[in-house]
Amino acid sequence: MGLIARSLESAGIPTVSISITRDLTEAVGVPRAVFVKWPLGHPLGEAHATLQQRTLIFRSLSLLVSAGKPGIIDDPGYRWRRETYTEPDWAQLK
Repeated sequence: MGLIARSLESAGIPTVSISITRDLTEAVGVPRAVFVKWPLGHPLGEAHATLQQRTLIFRSLSLLVSAGKPGIIDDPGYRWRRETYTEPDWAQLK
């Protein structure tokens, strides 16, 4: 996905990725990524955990809006199955 993101960025389309392998994300040179230390195969979180999933999507879109330049890896520090999530304030993305 990182190579696709770089290709899209070169065409002028901003991208953001969700990563669960930081070393690979850094090696590929993903333009923008949110890193979560979660199990492989679960980049958006646990099944049926909608608040967790919305929080990660919101965090990713926030990075896409706020990052002024490529090369940023955001590490929010979310812990697998040990966080309490609340509904994101989607109005903040404007």
